[in-house]
Order: sequence, then structure tokens, then C-alpha cells
Amino acid sequence: MAVNTELQGTSYTLATPYEVSREAIAQFARATGANNRAHFDAEFAASLGYRDVVAPTTFAVIPAQRAEGLYISLPEAGIDFSRVVHGSEQFTYTRPIIAGDVLSATCHVDGLREAGGHAMVTTRTELTEAESGAPVATVVSTIVVRGEAA
Repeated sequence: MAVNTELQGTSYTLATPYEVSREAIAQFARATGANNRAHFDAEFAASLGYRDVVAPTTFAVIPAQRAEGLYISLPEAGIDFSRVVHGSEQFTYTRPIIAGDVLSATCHVDGLREAGGHAMVTTRTELTEAESGAPVATVVSTIVVRGEAA
């Protein structure tokens, strides 16, 4: 099954907001080699003006990929995840992500096109404060779905 280009323009929102914990931030920081004390030490983060530990800049990928997964896993999307190659990821922040944040995530399918027998899929996930709707970050991701070998 080919990637369904008719889904361009659709959006998918996490049913339950993502709750950012100190533990999740510390775990992500360790996994990615981010060693700034502000990721682990709340007092140090407070001395820098944050209300709690601050997430590494790429942490936004966690709730973003959960929202993207709502789209990618749809049978009608036609995406065979075993054929997916990561293309690019861009992060734009309105403000840092902090432990205690509760984030809504909505994935928008912005681009679907065929190129050289492969499909290029671009999504834009908006992360907002769940309660107020205030913007936090935008994650733009492009994946390549490899075509069948001839």
C-alpha cells in the first residue's frame, strides 16, 4: 500500500496531555548526554530563573512523536514503519519545557509527496500548555517512507 496523500491537512491530538516529570527530564538528559545541571538539580535551575528543572532542547520530541504516532499508525495512512527513515527534525520554542508542565500535542500533516519512488511526509506538532493553550514549542519532522525495491 502506498502512502495515502489524501491525509495531507489532517490533524491528530493526544487524548491525554503529556505530563513532564523531573524523572523524564533526567532520563532523557542522561540518554542524550545533556549534562547541564539545570536538567537534574531543581535548586540550580531555580538560580537560573526556572521554576523547576528544565528539559534539554530536543526533549519536545517525546510528546511530539506520541502525537505523530496517532497518524503514522493509522492503517489508512499507508505507512509501513519498517520502511521509515528519519529525514529531519526542527524545534522552535516559545519557552523552555519545565518539569511540572502539562502539554497538549497536536500533529498536523503538512506535506505528503512522492520523490524518486519514496514518500516524503512532513508533520508539524504544536505543543501547548494544556490548561491555557499557550504555545510552548513547535516540532517539524520529515520522514522518508522507502518505496518497494524494483
